[in-house]
Amino acid sequence: MILSRLRNYLRERRRASVADMANGLGSTPAALEPMLATLERKGRVRRLAAASACGTTCCKCDPATVAVYEWAGDERAGDERAAGKGAGGDATV
Repeated sequence: MILSRLRNYLRERRRASVADMANGLGSTPAALEPMLATLERKGRVRRLAAASACGTTCCKCDPATVAVYEWAGDERAGDERAAGKGAGGDATV
């Protein structure tokens, strides 16, 4: 899977669980984790604090699949706006 597809998925939805992303992108949570880590390291996404997804205490859900990530934006676009250059720029990940 291409990192840009994951980036675009989160950019469009703003927030999604790993299970939702895996389902929507035809992938697995295990395949997405390294890509999400890359996007998080670059400041593009942030992992939200763990919360009970369904409100029960059965613990049958895989914690990796209920992790929720949120789009944090493009730091490059913010830098260009601050410099008065507009939001143009390239589409790097």
